[in-house]
Amino acid sequence: MAKSDSFFIRASCDIGNNNATEWNQTTIDLGAYVDALGKSVLRIHNVAVSITDADGASPDVIASRTAAAQFQISTQSQTGLVLATNKGLISSGMINSYNSTATTGVAALTSESFDNLPQLWTNGYLIAVDQMYLSGQASTGFYDPVTVSVVLECTVETMSQASAMALALSQQ
Repeated sequence: MAKSDSFFIRASCDIGNNNATEWNQTTIDLGAYVDALGKSVLRIHNVAVSITDADGASPDVIASRTAAAQFQISTQSQTGLVLATNKGLISSGMINSYNSTATTGVAALTSESFDNLPQLWTNGYLIAVDQMYLSGQASTGFYDPVTVSVVLECTVETMSQASAMALALSQQ
């Protein structure tokens, strides 16, 4: 099975601010890496996630409020969050924040839960579609617009019969 050296795919998605809790989605084009007919597939080994404001800083939380932001990476377009049992889900997670002060600013408490990341699996996550979707939403507790950014460590490999079977079984 031929493998490439690892490389990085980067993407960002604006997932909301204090004006709305809409679902937002960005397409990640994989056409340069995946060719199912040519048996070329992408394997994601690691995902690094950053949930920030539009400038890369911590998003401010409105005074005495809570705020939450969720994201997911999937092989299928979604209209909202899906469970880990959804066959299109690659990676997901969330942060929850609380600003205990009487002024808007950086949260006093923040917890994170990146509950489904390919680096938690033995062999990463095999992808044979032309595009992935980075999507999410943020609650109205954030003062600043919220952006989720991801860096995916990937390799391209030739799909062997064993890889094809593993992919087919994981998509059932």
